[in-house]
Amino acid sequence: MTLIICPGVHSPDLTDQFLDTLGAYGSGDVHLVPPTYPPYSGWHTLQFIEQVLPYPPSASPALGVIAFSAGAVGGMMAAQEWECRGGKVNGVMAWDGWGVPRLGRFPFYRVSHDHFTHWSSGLLGRGDESFYADPPVEHLNLWQSPGAVWGWWEKGWGIGRRCSLLEMLGEIVPRLAESEAINT
Repeated sequence: MTLIICPGVHSPDLTDQFLDTLGAYGSGDVHLVPPTYPPYSGWHTLQFIEQVLPYPPSASPALGVIAFSAGAVGGMMAAQEWECRGGKVNGVMAWDGWGVPRLGRFPFYRVSHDHFTHWSSGLLGRGDESFYADPPVEHLNLWQSPGAVWGWWEKGWGIGRRCSLLEMLGEIVPRLAESEAINT
């Protein structure tokens, strides 16, 4: 399994702090899409994936994507194209990917810094599961300090529970890191 991290347009220090948090989950091979790539470019993100994974995609390990802000655009587009080329995708987790539509047949998870972003992003395709901060947090704080974020984890229409973002992350990251793809 390979986990691709797609940061947004922000200081690399924020992503470093996120990766420190992620390291606690022992999530396999983690590859960071270089921040010099335009984060919203699915083409550039796909080119990066092709550099770090064996080709053809059907011969590669399953791919999981965690993407933030503008990186959610590039991450979603690249995951969909990877799947179209025969690659396995365990899922995409879009953090504050406002305006990013749900694409592909793989599981999709949304994380939002407030309820409005959660609701309005859902108009383009709800996640299989989603989380929104309550009380709201600043956009960049969501990525930088997920351990300080509390809110609502929705596991289906009307089914939710209050928890920390780390609790959700602790359950979703292993799904993204499964050795066999869970595409349907």
